[in-house]
Amino acid sequence: MIGHELGGRYQVIERIGGGGMALVYRAHDILLNRNVAIKVLRNQFVHDEEFIRRFRREAQSAASLSHPNVVSIYDVGQEDEIHYIVMEYVEGKNLNEIIKERAPLQVDEAVRIASQICDALDHAHQNQIIHRDIKPHNILIGRNGRVKVTDFGIARAVTSTTITQTGSVVGSVHYFSPEHAKGVTTGEKSDLYSLGIVLYQMLTGVLPFLGESPISVALKHLQEEFEEPRLLNPLIPQSVENVILRSMRKNPEERYQSAKEMLQDLETCLLPERRSESKTQFHDEEDEDRTRIIPAIRPMQRGLGSRAGSGEERMRREEEDEPRSPGKRKSGRAVLWISLTLLVLIAMGGVVWYVNAKLAVGEVAVPKVTGLSFEAAKAELAKVGLVADEPPAQEYKAGFEPDVVWKQSKEPDTMVKEDTHIALTVSMAKELPKMIPLAGKTQEEATKLLIAEGVDQSRITPDQRYSEDFPEGQVIGTEPAVDSEYDPATDTIKLIVSQGKETADVPDLTNKPQAEAKSLLEAAGLVLGEVKEESSFSVEKGIVMEQWPYEKGDTASPGEKINITVSKGYPPEALEYTFNVPVAPSVEGTKTKIRIIYADARKDGENQEWGTRTIAKSQRLAVKLLLAPNKDGSVSVYQDGDFVATYSIKYADAKNGTVPDPEPPVQHTPEPTQAPTEPPPATADPTIEPEILPPSTEEGTTTGSVNQTGFVARDGDNGQTADNKVKDNGKEKGKEKGKNKDK
Repeated sequence: MIGHELGGRYQVIERIGGGGMALVYRAHDILLNRNVAIKVLRNQFVHDEEFIRRFRREAQSAASLSHPNVVSIYDVGQEDEIHYIVMEYVEGKNLNEIIKERAPLQVDEAVRIASQICDALDHAHQNQIIHRDIKPHNILIGRNGRVKVTDFGIARAVTSTTITQTGSVVGSVHYFSPEHAKGVTTGEKSDLYSLGIVLYQMLTGVLPFLGESPISVALKHLQEEFEEPRLLNPLIPQSVENVILRSMRKNPEERYQSAKEMLQDLETCLLPERRSESKTQFHDEEDEDRTRIIPAIRPMQRGLGSRAGSGEERMRREEEDEPRSPGKRKSGRAVLWISLTLLVLIAMGGVVWYVNAKLAVGEVAVPKVTGLSFEAAKAELAKVGLVADEPPAQEYKAGFEPDVVWKQSKEPDTMVKEDTHIALTVSMAKELPKMIPLAGKTQEEATKLLIAEGVDQSRITPDQRYSEDFPEGQVIGTEPAVDSEYDPATDTIKLIVSQGKETADVPDLTNKPQAEAKSLLEAAGLVLGEVKEESSFSVEKGIVMEQWPYEKGDTASPGEKINITVSKGYPPEALEYTFNVPVAPSVEGTKTKIRIIYADARKDGENQEWGTRTIAKSQRLAVKLLLAPNKDGSVSVYQDGDFVATYSIKYADAKNGTVPDPEPPVQHTPEPTQAPTEPPPATADPTIEPEILPPSTEEGTTTGSVNQTGFVARDGDNGQTADNKVKDNGKEKGKEKGKNKDK
């Protein structure tokens, strides 16, 4: 079968199980791309028409069931002489394997499994389907703990002929109901009987009925009583045992009337108020099928000898039957009275001797044996002729180790008769309570509960810790842990209290290299997340431009990811251009302060200060600009605080090398004048000022013809051209200086 493709869609992969009637394979459904389990009938049944007909009918009935605890039936088919059922594939183990591995199971686990089985049976019974083969082999436990009942309807297909042909009935005989063993019609209550046996086996690890052959086991189901489960496992609550006792009654009328009724009992049997309920009693004398002890019938003696007997025997019996004479009776009574009198006298003499012996016993002083182990105390008492009662009384006593005597019935040095019994009390290990669960409670609530347990408040210490799962102020756990033994009188209890999620201050990563930003995040316990790269006119390549979703000053949990955007430099279309701006002093040879302001494509690139220079002769100063297709550059020149000119540099001209080369401003030669009679104003004093270096003094080269279009008139100049304004400014300043000299 392995490698065979059934029905054109089920690829058989491996064999995963099998029984007396069928084999089970794991297969892959090619059409729906999922694993399925396929049950294939054994070859010996393929020619049994009645079996095949009933098999199909019951398989179709099982397919109508839809319940979370029932293995779903997907398909029923036939290919040549192969009859198969396609069903849900459950990854896990069957209950029989679990029982073999770790039975007896915990009571709550066994009841949980039985409840799910019972729920599945209730659904099937409501759909008029009787399982008839409930056993651990047919109960699957998935990896998620979900119980799945399989093989619905398969057992119903077993006919009287197949019982003798297959071992499936033999394999299930341990779970038969009595009516099943009788061969009479079975119903819903038969499934409940089998479920009771499964629960019995889960809780005890053994089957209620065992025998050398299937027939002997079946007879035990009919006639014998099983050993009560609590005798095998005392941990089983009486309420749970009552469920087993009722479901396994031999008389179906005494069992649960429905799976629903049994399910309700299973769901409530572990409630505290039911655990110690009284044992359910049944009237066994009314059960006609129970086992009885019948007295043996002795065979009647027959024959002449038995009827008449010999003559000598008759004569002996007659003599024995004759009444004795009065004289003989009187002599017998006298002997009896004499014997009784002698016995009384002997007894009285013994009593007198015993009393005298007691009165003659010497007295001894009771030694002090407290603080000794029981064996040592027993030996000390024996030395002086006293006896220690065994076993000693056991009671916890603070300050005494286990099995050490801390109390004796007679005080030391008390005089007592020899052989007197002394009762000793030895210390035992203190019965310590277990730590109660406090997780999820507030610190105040937990403290009150511990005080109620006997813990002094001074020995309750809080321990603040960060937690992702508990809000601030709630108890996360305790030391000692839950269910650990502790001494309320001496132990210190640590309450681990949540102080909320741990947070870290997010550092400012902008304007820092990527490597430094990563180091800052690691130092804060954070993680560098997504790194985006974007072009920038204002931020150098490799420098962080932006961070998100947390900004500087925000707080984040440790391990949170902080994303950044890193500059990858100027965009490809950006153009770096050096413009050599011409400058000149107002009067040749006179020191003049030149101030340059420029604008370009950089972020916040408007009105950027290039710097100031103090000059005394004409020259060109290099100004580096960054141009973009949508952003031209401009350079404005100021002379001793007065605006001189603005030069416009267009992106297209810079790219093509056609930027006009501006002419230097017009200079004026000073006329000879007389020395001033009074010092000039402070603003006109040509004192040498400290030179402020521009960002770069490198001189660039430009190409193109020289014309005046590079000069741009400022708004409000009434239409004057830049060079005319320069000339006018030069004339005005020359006249002003001449007047000063004349003065």
